[in-house]
Amino acid sequence: MTETGTDIDTAELETFLSSELDVGGVETEVVHDGLNLSIVISTPEDEQAYVLRRPNKLRHTESFNELRQEYNVLQLLGETAVPAPEPVLICEDNPDIDDPFLVMTYLDGETIPLGSAPPERFRNTAARDRIATVLTDTLAEIHTVDAEQFADVCERQTTKAQVERVIDQLGNATRVTGHDPSALWDVADWLRDNVPSDTETALVHGDYRPSNVLFGGTDRPEITGVLDWETAFLGDPLTELGYLLLRWRDDGDPTPSLAGIRDRCSNEDVIQDLNETNDRGLAPFTNEPGSPSRRDLVARYEDETGMSFENERFYRAFAAFTLATVWEDLHRNQIEAGAESDWEPYVDYMALIADSIASGEFRL
Repeated sequence: MTETGTDIDTAELETFLSSELDVGGVETEVVHDGLNLSIVISTPEDEQAYVLRRPNKLRHTESFNELRQEYNVLQLLGETAVPAPEPVLICEDNPDIDDPFLVMTYLDGETIPLGSAPPERFRNTAARDRIATVLTDTLAEIHTVDAEQFADVCERQTTKAQVERVIDQLGNATRVTGHDPSALWDVADWLRDNVPSDTETALVHGDYRPSNVLFGGTDRPEITGVLDWETAFLGDPLTELGYLLLRWRDDGDPTPSLAGIRDRCSNEDVIQDLNETNDRGLAPFTNEPGSPSRRDLVARYEDETGMSFENERFYRAFAAFTLATVWEDLHRNQIEAGAESDWEPYVDYMALIADSIASGEFRL
C-alpha cells in the first residue's frame, strides 16, 4: 500500500478501487495536488493503469462543471477523434470516502507546464515545429466536432455572457483580496465595448494549453491526450484560440515596464520571475528556432476549421484578462486559507499585457 500524504484514507480508497475495478492489489500514488488531486492507480503486473481525479479548490465557482458533467463529456469524447482519457467510474456518494472523484484510463505522455521547456527529446527545431502543429490541429479537431452531440451535458455561453462571467469572477475575487488592479477594470470596459456579436458555436475545452495536453512519441511529438475537461462548454471557439496564442512569443513583442510592480513587490524571486517572463514570454520555447509565429498558428487553424480569426485584439485581450482573473482567484484562495500569497504581482503583470493588447501596442 502506498501512502498518499493527503486527507484521503488510502486503505479505504484502495479497497474501494479494487472492488470497483475488479482487480486485486491496486496501489495508489499522488502525482499532483493542486486545483485537482490526481492519483495514479497501478494494478498487479502493470496490466492497466488509471488516474483518479478529485476536485480540490475553486471547483465550486461558476467557471467549473460538476464532476458528473466532466465524466459525461469524457464519455462523449470517446465517440470523436479528439484524444482524451476514457472515463471508467465515478464515485459521488460513497459514505466511506468523503469527496467525489472520477477514474479514467492512464495515458502515456508529458505536459509542458507554464514557463517550462518541452521534454528534452523535443528540444530541437523539428520537434518545436511539430509541437505547434499538433497543438493547433488538435484544437481545430475539438472545435469541429459536432457540438450538438454535447448539448445535453455542456452549458451554452454567448461571448458576451462569457465576458460578463469572467468580469464577475474578478469582482468576487478582489472583494476578498482587497486588490485593485485598475488596468484590468479599464480592459473590462474595453471588452464590453468590443465583444463580437456574430460568432460560431463549438465545443470549447475552456483551458486549452500545453500543460493540459500530453505529448508522447520518441523524437516526433504526438498528442496522446487532452486533459482536464472540467471547464468545457458550448460557445465561441475563437476565445480558446486567443488563449493559446497568449502563450506564444514572437520576435519584437513588447516588454511592458515593470517599475510599478517592482515598487509594490518586495519579493525578489517574484520580480526575477516576472523579468524573465517579460523577456521570454509565458512559454519561452515558442520563440526558439523551429517554432512558428502566432500568425502561422492562426493561418493553420483557419485552414483546418474554415473559421476566420477576426477581432483578434478582442480575443487576445480577453485571454489575458481571463488569465489575470484566474490568478486573482488563486490569490483569493490563498488569502481565505490564511496562507501567504505572491499572486498579486502576477495579476498586475497580466493586466499590463491585457492593456497592451487592447490598446493595439501588442500586435498579432
